[in-house]
Amino acid sequence: MQNPTTINPDEIRRYPPGDLAIWVFILAELLVFAIFFSAYAFTRMNNVELFNEFQLTLDRQAALINTIALITSSYFVVRAVLSVQEGDNQWCVKWLLAAIGMGMIFVVVKFSEFSHHFGNGINLSTNTFYMFYLSLTFFHFMHVILGMGILAAVAYKAHKGGYTPEDHIGVETGASYWHMVDLVWLILFPLIYVMR
Repeated sequence: MQNPTTINPDEIRRYPPGDLAIWVFILAELLVFAIFFSAYAFTRMNNVELFNEFQLTLDRQAALINTIALITSSYFVVRAVLSVQEGDNQWCVKWLLAAIGMGMIFVVVKFSEFSHHFGNGINLSTNTFYMFYLSLTFFHFMHVILGMGILAAVAYKAHKGGYTPEDHIGVETGASYWHMVDLVWLILFPLIYVMR
């Protein structure tokens, strides 16, 4: 008969996964985005025609490519976590590099969108819609770049054998941040590009 105080290490799961500090940071970031999104929605209600008109100037196809890239990257990050849990740091690195590659697609596509708008003389003071569009998407863009840096640091440590199936908090921490970046885009994409 098993002693009820004995805990099988395989049955231990940390919730939330990763370091607690990253979750404090994630919640703070989500709060900031929630305030931004609320301000956008409130302002849009009072300027529906303006927002609908200038929303049509956005490149929805580029935004859809970016959505697919981020969803795919999140899948790759999940695979990286599963690989390190199985003790396979080599595959963890490969999955993380693939996720970074998807992030790079996002960065290139978004940068081309920004270049197009700025090239046409559009900036934060053009109108209320563009003020929100540029602010929100640039703020998220910077989070994608930070997330790629975090994933690169995690991949480097994994490459050096810095994680084990028993100790891989760093991988889970990086994954948690990346999923937050993906989640924010999944709200931002329909809010800015689709909803009318």
